[in-house]
Amino acid sequence: MGENTLTGEVFYPSFDFLGEPHIRDRAELTAEAEKDYTGFWARHAEELHWFTPWEKVLDDSNPPFYKWFTGAKTNIVYNCVDRHVLTARRNKLALIWEGEDGEFRSLSYFALKREVCKFANILKSLGVEKGDRVTLYMGRIPELVLGMLACARIGAVHSVVYGGFSVEALHERLEDSKSKVLIVADGAFQRGKIVPLKEIADEALQRAATVQSVLVVRRTGQPVNMEQGRDLWYHDLMRLPIASSSCSLEIVDAEDPLFMLYTSGTTGRPKAILHTHGGYMVGAYTTLKYVFDIQDQDRYWCAADPGWITGHSYIVYGPLLNGTTSFMYEGAPTFPYPNRWWQMIERYGITILYTAPTAIRGLMRFGDAWAERHDLSTLRLLGSVGEPINPEAWKWYHRVIGRDRCPIMDTWWQTETGMFMITPLPCDPLKPGSGGKPFPGLDMDIVNEEGQPVAPDEEGYLIVRNPWPAMLRTIYKNPDRYVEQYWSRFPGVYMTGDSARRDADGYYWVIGRVDDVIKVSGYRLGTAEIESALVSHPAVSEAAAIGLPHEVKGNIIHAFVILKTGVEVHDQLEEELKRHVGHEMGPIAKPQTIEFVESLPKTRSGKIMRRVLRARALGEDPGNLATMED
Repeated sequence: MGENTLTGEVFYPSFDFLGEPHIRDRAELTAEAEKDYTGFWARHAEELHWFTPWEKVLDDSNPPFYKWFTGAKTNIVYNCVDRHVLTARRNKLALIWEGEDGEFRSLSYFALKREVCKFANILKSLGVEKGDRVTLYMGRIPELVLGMLACARIGAVHSVVYGGFSVEALHERLEDSKSKVLIVADGAFQRGKIVPLKEIADEALQRAATVQSVLVVRRTGQPVNMEQGRDLWYHDLMRLPIASSSCSLEIVDAEDPLFMLYTSGTTGRPKAILHTHGGYMVGAYTTLKYVFDIQDQDRYWCAADPGWITGHSYIVYGPLLNGTTSFMYEGAPTFPYPNRWWQMIERYGITILYTAPTAIRGLMRFGDAWAERHDLSTLRLLGSVGEPINPEAWKWYHRVIGRDRCPIMDTWWQTETGMFMITPLPCDPLKPGSGGKPFPGLDMDIVNEEGQPVAPDEEGYLIVRNPWPAMLRTIYKNPDRYVEQYWSRFPGVYMTGDSARRDADGYYWVIGRVDDVIKVSGYRLGTAEIESALVSHPAVSEAAAIGLPHEVKGNIIHAFVILKTGVEVHDQLEEELKRHVGHEMGPIAKPQTIEFVESLPKTRSGKIMRRVLRARALGEDPGNLATMED
C-alpha cells in the first residue's frame, strides 16, 4: 500500500507484480477519450480487421437508434479466429476445457478454425442462411463456443439459452426468435448429476413451430429420444463430407445482427437484446484488453456461463479477439470438494480469474484452508461481476485467493451494455465494494427524480449520457419497448435501472436495482448495503434484505441470513445481528426481523431474487420463476 491520499479503505496496486501493463495511468486514457470520443474508439477499432473501412464512426442522426462504424464490412469471427491463424498464434491454445467428470480437451487457434468451419458447414447443410436465428441450449462445453462462432461465421444470429432453464423459458425464446435450428446437448453434468437437456428440449419443441432441425451434441451419453427427420447427431454429421474444414466467411455490415440474448424483467415476456458485429466487437475487445490487461502469456478464466452476456463478451468474443488462452470448466465450484477451483488454477497456471460475488461468498463459507492447500501464485488479476460485491467478500477474495497482491476488477455492466461500463483498471487504487469509475470516455452520472446530478454520497439513478460501441441496438421486434424502457425516463439519456452513489473521490458505488431500495421512515436504504453489513458479521455467509409494508414506517426491513458452516443458531444471535447492523449502518438500518435459511432464491447468473422473497413473506404469487436457479 502506498500513502493513502483517498478517503476510506484503499488498496494500492503493485507495479512490480503487474509487470508492464497496457496502461499505467487511467488519466492518460481518459484524457484521450474526452478530447476526441469517436477518435478514441476509432483508434481501437483500427487494431482489428475490416474488409471495408467505415465512412463514419458514430451515426447519431436518429437517437436512440445509434449506429457505429457505418459503411464498414467485417465479421467478428475473422477477428476472433482467422487473423490469429495467419500469425505466430496459429499453434497457441485458444481454449482449455475441463469437464466436471475430469475429461479434458484443448483447441489451438488453428484447430478452433477447423472445428468452427466444420460446424458452420453443417449448419449450412441444414439450410441456415444469413439472418436466420439459431438457438443453442447446452452446458458449458466447447461445442457451445464452436456453435456460436459457426453461426456468426455464416451471418446467422445466435440465441443462447442458459442450460439451466426449464421447458417454458426455452419454448418462449424459441417462439419469440422464430429459430430455424436448435442445437442441444443430450445432457449436462452438474454436481455429479445429469441435467436432461434433450428431454427438456423435446417438451419445448412440441410448441415451437418454426424449428425445422435439431442438432444433438453427445456429452453425457445417456439414451435420448431422436425424432426421425428432425433430430441429427452432431458427431455423425461431423464425419460426413459436408463437414469440410474449409468454410467461406460471410462478410457482414458492421450493423448486421450478431446475436440476441434474452433478459427477463420481473413481469411480462423476456425481451431479446440485439447486438451487432462491429460496435460490439470493438467494445468487447477494448474493455477486456485494458481492464484485465490481457498479455500474450495469460491464461484467463471467466467462470461464468456462455448463456449470459458475461459469457458472450468475456468467455467467447473478448478473449478470442485479444488472442488469449481461455479456460472453461463445466461444473459446480464445490464438486466434489470445495477446492475444485483452486485445484484447477494450480493445474493449468491460470493468471486471471473473473467470477461472481455469489460464488466468492459460497466458497468463503468453507473457510481459508481449502484455498491454502493450493499454489495460487500464477494469479495476477481477479475480477467480480453480476452484482455489487460485499466489502467483506472482496477482502477475503483479495487476501485468501489473491494472497494480498492481485488487484480486483469489480465490474458493473449489463446485457444491454455489452461491455464493462464502470470498472477499475489494474493501475487504479481500489476501494472494497466500489466499481471504481466509468470506463474512459463514458459520460455517466447519478441523478435525482428531476434528472439533476446529485451531491457526493447522495443516492440516485445511474444513467449514461453518451452512446458507446457495444450498446444494444434495440429490443428484437420491439423498437417501441426499447425507447420506452431505456430512453424515456430522462429523455436523451440511457436509464440503467440501477441506483448508485458517487463518493468525494469520484468512485461509484452501485447499490442495486432501483426496486431494490427500501424506504424506511423516509430514509432510502440500499439492500446491498444492509446485506454487506450482515455479511461483515463473522457468523454470516450470505444475506438478503427486503422491505415489507408497515403502517407507521412505510416499510420495515426483513432479512434472510445463511450462516457459515459450523455456526449454530442460538437465542441471542438474531439480536446480536440486529445490533451489528445498527452499529455498521445506524439504527435506521436495523432489520425488524431476521430469518435463518439454508439457501436463497437466485437467478441462474447468481443474483438474489428479492421479489421472490418479498412475495413469499407477503403470501403473494412470486410471478415468473423461469430464471430461478432452483
